[in-house]
Amino acid sequence: MAEAVLTDLFYLKLNSQKNCPQTLLKTLNAVQYHHAAKAKFLCIMCCSNISYERDGEQDNCELETGNGLSALLKEFEIVSCPSMAASLYTIKQKIDERNLSSIKVIVPRHRKTLMKAFIDQLFTDVYNFEFEDLQVTFRGDSLKQSIEINIITAQELREIQNEIETYLRSLPALKGELTIITSPLIPADIFIHGFTTRTGGISYIPTLSSLNLFSSSKRRDPKVVVQENLRRLANAAGFNVEKFYRIKTDHSNDIWIMGRKEPDSYDGIATNQRGVTIAALGADCIPIVFADPVKKACGVAHAGWKGTLLGVAMATVNAMIAEYGCSLEDIVVVLGPSVGPCCFTLPKESAEAFHNLHPACVQLFDSPNPYIDIRKATRILLERGGILPQNIQDKNQDLNLCTSCHPDKFFSHVRDGLNFGTQIGFISIRE
Repeated sequence: MAEAVLTDLFYLKLNSQKNCPQTLLKTLNAVQYHHAAKAKFLCIMCCSNISYERDGEQDNCELETGNGLSALLKEFEIVSCPSMAASLYTIKQKIDERNLSSIKVIVPRHRKTLMKAFIDQLFTDVYNFEFEDLQVTFRGDSLKQSIEINIITAQELREIQNEIETYLRSLPALKGELTIITSPLIPADIFIHGFTTRTGGISYIPTLSSLNLFSSSKRRDPKVVVQENLRRLANAAGFNVEKFYRIKTDHSNDIWIMGRKEPDSYDGIATNQRGVTIAALGADCIPIVFADPVKKACGVAHAGWKGTLLGVAMATVNAMIAEYGCSLEDIVVVLGPSVGPCCFTLPKESAEAFHNLHPACVQLFDSPNPYIDIRKATRILLERGGILPQNIQDKNQDLNLCTSCHPDKFFSHVRDGLNFGTQIGFISIRE
């Protein structure tokens, strides 16, 4: 049984007698009868405010229809917006507020493919949709109603995407202004870089709000919303959003050398290409940024506890040395915000590896779930690898704030569970 039921009347102008027939009244009655008891959200989508108004006289039959429709409409939440994008996004917000995921869409046959195209853009696999034909025929409209259009052309798809993008661009930023944390160790005349916080985007779901920068099939933020967040970040930071690459997280130590074939997964990227922005994800794991101002090369890495132990940070350094002739003493490494030893525990058997690396990486080692300092472990491994201690920044400028302890600034998987948002560390070489 659907948790939400959406009836699509978007194409109708429901303000005149000829467009409010008995068949519409019967249809909405049927929807209300079959779904009101179990569905938590009944909604009508339209492009103008539904009313039953008509100048002049009405016969008794018309008046009865109008009064019946007016009473029935009170059983539905009506979403009236000027565009399909605005309407469906508003409905999505209402569905998400109720934490619903099973949705029935009652839609005219000739609009089903169009509706599906919009839904594909605005929803993720978290949601389960089923479709039912809306049986309403209007004067002179029977042919159009009976034809189901099965194909969306490439041009039509572009128009749908443009409509959605235009609407999302119009939305106000949430949770405050977009804020980027930077490091004085990385010269701004050579590189654009930074670490994002959670403010200044349009993601509205509490654990994803507002500058969520990663979409997955398991979360409620669709790619189009994340892309709009990224566009706003690119405008604020000054990089080209069309040349932006994220790591493909596998919690390992594989590095993609940009220019070579892209692996299926990798937790680090190294490049010397100008104008290309590379980024590491983080939502407790450490997004790490690497820069060599002498050879003009850079890198990023994603270091969770597994990647830290596997040496992903030094793997990125070694890739820069091997590919671009970088020297250890020239490479600067900045650790972005991550979970602190105050909030991150591992089972005793996993904690032993950190204790073996250095006892200072573990607190309460004799407990069943010791506390782990992945930042300290990363610094130790970098220094052992030959990076100069003064070329590593892991404190100050809000970089060492625990992501789990600061919900106003950062996303956190530890704190927020599976539907968590993601921040990034990014860098590019200026053109």
